[in-house]
Amino acid sequence: MALDYDGLATMLRGGASLVIENRAVLSKLDSVGGDGDHGATMTRAMGCLETALTDSASRELGAVLRAVGWAILGVDGGAVGPVLGGFFMAMAPAGEGRTALDAAELAAVFAAGLSGLLKQTKARPGDKTMVDALQPAVEALRHAVEQGLTVAEALRNAADAAERGAQATRDMAAKFGRAKNIKEQSIGSPDAGATSIALLFQGFSRSAA
Repeated sequence: MALDYDGLATMLRGGASLVIENRAVLSKLDSVGGDGDHGATMTRAMGCLETALTDSASRELGAVLRAVGWAILGVDGGAVGPVLGGFFMAMAPAGEGRTALDAAELAAVFAAGLSGLLKQTKARPGDKTMVDALQPAVEALRHAVEQGLTVAEALRNAADAAERGAQATRDMAAKFGRAKNIKEQSIGSPDAGATSIALLFQGFSRSAA
């Protein structure tokens, strides 16, 4: 089963809803070395995502992803706007001209987003950032395609991988953001950004199922 416009919109809204539902958890995690506003910032970002979907005049998936990315780029507060917005913007070209995505095409879209993001940030796996959840999620999508899994199955595997990646940040010292000022003192608490990505993918998976 391919993911058409309605399916993509439902998937994105599912991820946004779960993030908003857990905004207090995200802010609590961000209070460890940060300013504790990550939940509020992500809530604004998810609001922008919803607005972009509602206002979109196109059902072409590249245009939809670009609109979402552009909207999130305008969110103020920390790295959420440029990082998450940049991720969606980088996904857009891989979705150009498409009105539906099968598992392989969806994996390619997410891979393009990750590739674009890694060109914008110096953060890499192990640095206790969103990348620690995002990269394994994208890799899980690719492996799912190699195994011939469906879109729903691929997203479930990606959600599981993102969750493991987010939990792994518990044992890492922060190297980016305000938390880098406390370094080893950040060990013991998962990264708020990575947790946001894990929640997004959990929401994506639930909606696709």
